[in-house]
Amino acid sequence: GDFKPRAHDVEGKALLIEKDGQKTLRFENFETINGPDVDIYLASDLSDEDFVNLGDIKATKGNVNYAVPPGTDTTKYNKVLVWCKAFGVLFSYAELK
Repeated sequence: GDFKPRAHDVEGKALLIEKDGQKTLRFENFETINGPDVDIYLASDLSDEDFVNLGDIKATKGNVNYAVPPGTDTTKYNKVLVWCKAFGVLFSYAELK
């Protein structure tokens, strides 16, 4: 899915890739601003209440991969959130299709 802005502008796509039973979330042509304590979540909605944390943002520009923990239900957790934990702010999001 395409990234959509919330608190900040964003460009790029989020792709879910599965190979040999391992799922990977890939950002392609991604670009956003940096911020304090920004993490990448797979979430069931656009809040920080029900999510799987994929860790700190690795890059604010380019192509980057995030390992999805085994057993993660990506039909339930189908929203990709760029989330600033320090301020509780959703920078941007994409919906996996």
